[in-house]
Amino acid sequence: MSTAVRFYRGAALRKGRLGIFPGAFNPVTRAHLAVAEAARGQHRLDQVVFLLPETFPHKTYQGASFDDRVEMLEQALAGDPALAIATSKGGLFIEIARAFRAACGGEVEIHLLCGRDAAERIAAWEYGDGPAFPQQLTEFQMLVASREGEYNVPPEYAGRIHSVKMPPAYSGHSSSAVREAIEAGQAWAHLVPDSVARFIRNKGLYGA
Repeated sequence: MSTAVRFYRGAALRKGRLGIFPGAFNPVTRAHLAVAEAARGQHRLDQVVFLLPETFPHKTYQGASFDDRVEMLEQALAGDPALAIATSKGGLFIEIARAFRAACGGEVEIHLLCGRDAAERIAAWEYGDGPAFPQQLTEFQMLVASREGEYNVPPEYAGRIHSVKMPPAYSGHSSSAVREAIEAGQAWAHLVPDSVARFIRNKGLYGA
């Protein structure tokens, strides 16, 4: 497993509580920002890293290019020094956690941030020769945002998986909703930060 982490904005945290938010960000939405802010406030995170893996375990790069996604994140996160942008070689949570452990050192508490649907998929994933999910949780904790329903933490994972409460208003905000609205000629700009909406229009992304 690769340990490479590259930062586009910010730098590796050396001490404290780190939140890592992996995603495709195709494009980044207001809901993504709200999840990061809720996790930071509810779980006292010192930094949240928006992580765009070079490869994904369950999807490929389609739509916006890697560079365009980094630029949209740059636009969305401007002005908040506690929000960083990075990439890693691997996309599995255990690969990401080990990459950041190598980059940050032993004084950082690592939390992987995701939505309810992703958490259920990650817990049930077939990891082959790698460590099983319960063993992985000894190396990192998870913060799970309510997304189209609350996530009920299994009792055996209490203390390692924690909930992030989200306002219901964000339940319909998603990257796919943005792309589908653009394709259908419907209103979409309210789903993304204003700077991201301008970037999408200027680049003609997703057919805008």
